[in-house]
Amino acid sequence: MPTSSSRRAAVSSAADTAPAAPAAKRDRTHYLYIAVIAAALLGIAVGFAAPDVAKELKPLGTGFVNLIKMMISPIIFCTIVLGVGSVRKAAKVGKVGGLALGYFVVMSFIALAIGLVVGNVIQPGSGMQLTEEVKGVGQAQAEAGGESTVDFVLGVIPTTLVSAFTEGEVLQTLLVALLVGFALQGMGRRGEPILRGVEHIQRLVFRVLAMIMWVAPVGAFGAIAAVVGETGVDALKALATIMLGFYLTCLVFVFLVLGALTRIVTGVSIFRLLTYLGREFLLIVSTSSSESALPRLIAKMEHLGVSRPVVGITVPTGYSFNLDGTMIYLTMASLFIADAMGHPLSVGQQITLLLFMMVASKGAAGVTGAGLATLAGALQSHKPALVDGVGLIVGIDRFMSEARALTNFAGNAVATLLIGTWTGEVDKERVRRVLSGELPFDEKTLLDEGGPAEAPAGQSGRREKELAGA
Repeated sequence: MPTSSSRRAAVSSAADTAPAAPAAKRDRTHYLYIAVIAAALLGIAVGFAAPDVAKELKPLGTGFVNLIKMMISPIIFCTIVLGVGSVRKAAKVGKVGGLALGYFVVMSFIALAIGLVVGNVIQPGSGMQLTEEVKGVGQAQAEAGGESTVDFVLGVIPTTLVSAFTEGEVLQTLLVALLVGFALQGMGRRGEPILRGVEHIQRLVFRVLAMIMWVAPVGAFGAIAAVVGETGVDALKALATIMLGFYLTCLVFVFLVLGALTRIVTGVSIFRLLTYLGREFLLIVSTSSSESALPRLIAKMEHLGVSRPVVGITVPTGYSFNLDGTMIYLTMASLFIADAMGHPLSVGQQITLLLFMMVASKGAAGVTGAGLATLAGALQSHKPALVDGVGLIVGIDRFMSEARALTNFAGNAVATLLIGTWTGEVDKERVRRVLSGELPFDEKTLLDEGGPAEAPAGQSGRREKELAGA
């Protein structure tokens, strides 16, 4: 019988001769986001030092945002088709959609109410001067934001089944994807090969998106340099009150309202959730567009443990209907303009105007300038005498757009987690492991490639079986 020492020697010998395990590849994507920060700081420096040169760099930022927007439609289509086409009962999709829309309406009212209170307390528009040049700017913005509710509803329907992908309209893509998903659901097993094909396309699309992200520093440099060059320091000083008031209101809404709701319903800390989405927030700050982070939000919320149907329906719909930051902006900007023009609104007029704006704002894109055009268009339709004052905030709208986009993004991330919890479509153990860093997000593919072996037991196993059509 071999002795214990001989057994140890044998084991040691076998270990020496066994092939070494391949070393894990380092995640180098953190260098990318360090480069984004450096590019943004460089853009600020160039904007102050050479404003005329900085203005010419705007196409760099616009080009990067357009590259991201190019990927939004195929990502939404693949995510929703895979989610809806895989679930057994169509009623589940309807339940998620109805709950999401109801939640969006309630949160819009809360955001409006908070903006209303803060706007009336600080009265930021007092003492401003209105020039003829400013009046012209307001009228131009009103023409850009004059779409009616009927036009918006009809605009959800694409010209053809495939034109939704070429026109870049999120709600059009959502409609087409839902129709295709329900059709595949009705085909049963005959639709499974198509679902597998869509899954392969999704992997390809996310891989392309990961490649595009390496251009982010160039886009951040151009976008930040242009806005600093166009705005300058004088406009910031003159309108600091409305800017600071708006930023503080957004912080109160995110950390107190959304934070309390997230803790009570899901038990998750809003700080941990927002830290998990830190790279997306950096991307939004660099581009002033929440749409630039939409594809990554879809990937990250699914990785977090929220089911595909919930993510696929809640996130795209929220980008058109859950605009918490835009609600706060419309409220405070309206009160600012009314005070600045010497026509302060009574409480009744404020409520009526803002309810009108809540309807008018639905469908506003998550891109720079959309909030300003929505504000001007709503004032033109409901309170034309105030349209001339829109020009007062044009100079700082880009900086307010940052806070709008960040708040809208945070609101949609929280909404996805909440709705997933209410519908029982969240793997709570996976949420814990992801937020604690045990299951890191794959920055190279933006997808979970490990399969069920990497997923924790419990809800995630049932979720993956359902998504696979097992």
